[in-house]
Amino acid sequence: MRAGAAACLRRSTSSPDGVAWHRDRAERARLRRIGGIWITEVEQPADGIRLAVKDLFDTAGLTTTYGSVIFSEHVPAETAEAVQRLEDAGYANVGKANLHEFAYGTTSLNVHFGAVPNPIAPGRIAGGSSGGSAAALAAGLADAALGTDSGGSIRIPSACCGTVGLKPSYGLVPLDGCFPLAPSFDHAGPMARDVADCAAMMHALVPGFEEQALESLEEVRIGVAWLEHADPGVRERVREATELFPRRDALDLPFAEGTFPLFMREVADVHRALFPDNADAYGAEVRAKIERCLEVSDRDAEAADKTRELYREHVAELADDFDLIVTPTLPIVAPPAAEAENDAFRDQLTRFTYPINVLGRPALALPCGPAEDGLPASAQLVGRQGEDSLVLAAGALLETALASPDRGRAA
Repeated sequence: MRAGAAACLRRSTSSPDGVAWHRDRAERARLRRIGGIWITEVEQPADGIRLAVKDLFDTAGLTTTYGSVIFSEHVPAETAEAVQRLEDAGYANVGKANLHEFAYGTTSLNVHFGAVPNPIAPGRIAGGSSGGSAAALAAGLADAALGTDSGGSIRIPSACCGTVGLKPSYGLVPLDGCFPLAPSFDHAGPMARDVADCAAMMHALVPGFEEQALESLEEVRIGVAWLEHADPGVRERVREATELFPRRDALDLPFAEGTFPLFMREVADVHRALFPDNADAYGAEVRAKIERCLEVSDRDAEAADKTRELYREHVAELADDFDLIVTPTLPIVAPPAAEAENDAFRDQLTRFTYPINVLGRPALALPCGPAEDGLPASAQLVGRQGEDSLVLAAGALLETALASPDRGRAA
């Protein structure tokens, strides 16, 4: 077992917001009875660090559904490369975590396998699409989790459940053996209860991964964006987090307008062969989205692809003088489940996360204090392509600063 993985198993952690993560056996049993977190729970897991695996990753000999009833009896012969690397490093799969159907959604209200509960906010969504992975962490049922992120699906549930999640640079973590959503937007990455545990997972997921040493947040220059688009409580908590960076400036960062038809076209291509004969087996919400995706024309997809390239170039011109961009992860706290099942909420939840998938840059979601209704706000730290180590190093220092009793503010 790697030293970092062993440390993850030993370490006792808590959130900056004071949420106790280590729960007694009775509480863990109660959370299991709630249902919705697991699609398949491993009855006799191996020894090691308890790992929740999003049920989008193949696992040899263990049912893998991709969140769809169509694959309810699907048992792969091989294990996805990312899962295998974690297991080889001492992580033990304890369950296949529930998710939004085919990973196409932000709520994890799965009509086939149940709604994923939010352990820290009953009645609120856990976020999606990696909702079960974040919920397993928040409930203390796993010590680490593996998720995917195509428009925010690691960072959104991390924000909703008060946990930590990293969307790595595009292509850094292998997606072999993982059901795709929109391939050029898809990422796999670690989820945990603190930054150190995410970093430990990256050592397993990326051979030769090297952490960057940072002594102080003074070493990092940040551009601060999108605060004005967040609810007041979220805005204030993230603003306070940015003030812990002495070298900070406002950044007028545009959104990724005009790129979504490309995302939709890629979704359509993934489902083009499966959908016609199985449309009735899709949940109504995802079925409607797939139908809209299938209507995207070649012309619209090509125009969106060109827009993506222009957006990447424009953001590089605006932001590459900064070491990091810091934004809220979400503009709101976890919304009530009853209010979250519409396109307007999906667009709101992905507003700050989807553009980073368009860019392919690494992004870390980190809880930064209580906001509306006492629920956690989350800060998003975005690095340059390939600078995942810097994102994690700055995230670890920020996490420590946020937990400091004096919460000293930079001038």
